[in-house]
Amino acid sequence: MTTIRNGRVPQRRIAETVAAEIRDAILDVEDYRLPTQEQLVKDFGVSYPSIREALRILETEGLVTVRRGNVGGADVHRPDETSAAYHLGLSLQAARVTLRDLAAGLQMLEPTCAAECARREDRADVVVPALTAAIDASVGFVGNGVEFTHSARDFHDLVVSFTPNATIRYAVGSYVALWSAQEEAWAEARTRHGEYPSEIEAEEAVRAHRRLVDEISAGRAEEAERLARAHLAATQALVLDRYGDRVVNASAAMSRQAIQSIRRSRI
Repeated sequence: MTTIRNGRVPQRRIAETVAAEIRDAILDVEDYRLPTQEQLVKDFGVSYPSIREALRILETEGLVTVRRGNVGGADVHRPDETSAAYHLGLSLQAARVTLRDLAAGLQMLEPTCAAECARREDRADVVVPALTAAIDASVGFVGNGVEFTHSARDFHDLVVSFTPNATIRYAVGSYVALWSAQEEAWAEARTRHGEYPSEIEAEEAVRAHRRLVDEISAGRAEEAERLARAHLAATQALVLDRYGDRVVNASAAMSRQAIQSIRRSRI
């Protein structure tokens, strides 16, 4: 537990100074619990308005959620790929980046994660069982468009999550989470209109995932990368055929919910 320093904070930009120290504690300490406002006032030697303003700063950054009313308090949220994906998505949306552009970027980046999975010495014990379990789970949703899409996207999230390099894992994971949100929004819309692809396409996706796991299991990194790129292009085409020229949308309620609901396995 990081001890927040006692003493009076300089008057210049008090709230920003308090927010900076709390931010560091949130980022540095696993399972950090925010003290009560009363305790923060004592620790920092500042007024209640300064503490409340500091919490508002952190709330706008997504690091805390302030509960108001009779059960007031604040919950801490350590940033992860999903929060990065949301803010990245807002930036792409503001820049008018299209889904076609996002898809092309993923085709450059995500297949390298499959190759890195194939290079892991512990792939047979760690990677392959998890990916196989994800595939088996998705089989049960063939015929249910929305649930199958969600389950199939879990497979892609897992491939990235097993990439050993943390920088690549977080960066590519953000793009994958953002694409997953767009694809799941597409699945919701197509299902409502009775236009979700047939079970044949879903079964082909399952077979492609199994072939990819076979290559990863055998340690054939180049072939795993090739298969991952081909499969990615094929599945993306379903979305791009109708929505390719649309701008990435991270601000819509459906997209926010999809991004926030994504849960990745950790290495």
